[in-house]
Amino acid sequence: MARPLRIQYPDAWYHVMNRGRRGEPVFMGPDDYAAFLDILREARELWNFRIAAYCLMSNHYHLLVQTPDANLSRCMRHINGVYTQRFNRLHAGDGPLFRGRYKAILVDADAYLLELVRYIHRNPVRAGLVTSPDRYPWSSHSGYMSEAQRWGWLYKEFVLSLFAKDLRESRREYERFVAHDDHEDLMWQLTGEKVPVVIGKESFVVGLQNRFSGSGKNDENPESRMFLPATATIKRYICEVYGVTEHSLLKSTRGVTNEPRNVAIYLTRYLRGDRLEDIGQAYGIEKYSSVSSTIERMKKQIARDTSLSRRIDQIKRDITDITKSQEQT
Repeated sequence: MARPLRIQYPDAWYHVMNRGRRGEPVFMGPDDYAAFLDILREARELWNFRIAAYCLMSNHYHLLVQTPDANLSRCMRHINGVYTQRFNRLHAGDGPLFRGRYKAILVDADAYLLELVRYIHRNPVRAGLVTSPDRYPWSSHSGYMSEAQRWGWLYKEFVLSLFAKDLRESRREYERFVAHDDHEDLMWQLTGEKVPVVIGKESFVVGLQNRFSGSGKNDENPESRMFLPATATIKRYICEVYGVTEHSLLKSTRGVTNEPRNVAIYLTRYLRGDRLEDIGQAYGIEKYSSVSSTIERMKKQIARDTSLSRRIDQIKRDITDITKSQEQT
C-alpha cells in the first residue's frame, strides 16, 4: 500500500505520534527518556526544528512541532532512527523499535494550537498515572511553568504569548487552562478509529486543498512538485501587480526597500518551499543567509502591516488560481 503523502510547507504545525512495536515499551527507564530528549534537542539544532510541547509515555510519545524549513520527514527520520539505535545499544536489542511510520497531523494553529498543548500535557492525567500535569516528569509542562535556562530549547514563548503579553500573567493563564478538561471536539477527533490527516477549521482545510491541488507538495514524492506554481509564474505575476520589470526583481540597493523583490522571494519560499540556496540563485543572491533574512523581515512586516498582509493574501490566491488553470489546460 502506498504511503500517504505528507503535506509539508514552511512554518507548518504538526501533532506527531508514534508507538512501540506490538505495544511494547519504547522507554524502559529514566536513561531512555533522557536520551530521547537529547535527540529532540539535537534535531532542534541540526534541522531548525521547533518543539513546542512533548509528552513521553512508556510505549508512545506525542510532539507538537513547527517546521520553518518544511522538513518534517527529515527531522523525524533523525529522531526515530537515532533513538532506535541508542535504545538497542542500551538494552542489547536489535531491529525496529516503533510499530511503523510515525503519524503526523497537520494543525490549524489559529484554531487548535492551545488545545493540543493541553491535550499533550494532560496525557498522563487521562492515563491515570498522575492527578495533575505538574506531577509527571517526562512532559514539557514543567518547562511552561519555569524560567530556568535549561528549558531554553523549548519553543514555548510563542504559545505563552497567546495567553497574555506579560510572561507571568501568561503562565498563570496557561496553568488555569491546562487544569480544565480537554476540548470535546478535539478528543473526538484524536481518539477515533481513524486519526485525521488535518485538524482545523473548514477554511483552513479548503486553503490547503487550493494550495496543494492534486497530490500536494511533498519531499517524499518529487513528482508532486508539478502541482506547485513555477518560480517564473510567481515572478511574472509580481511584476504585473507592481508594474515593474522582471530585471528589477534581481536588483538590491543598500538602504532602499524593493518590496516587489522581497514579496517574490517570500512567496517563492511560502508557495514552493524551495531551499534557500535555490531561491538565492533565482533572485541573484549569493548568500543563502541573505535570503533567510529577507524572508524573516517579510514575516515581521506582514504581521504588523495589515494592508501588506491583505495584499499578499490576494496575490497568493491569484497565483494559486493561475496554477490550477494551467493544470487544467
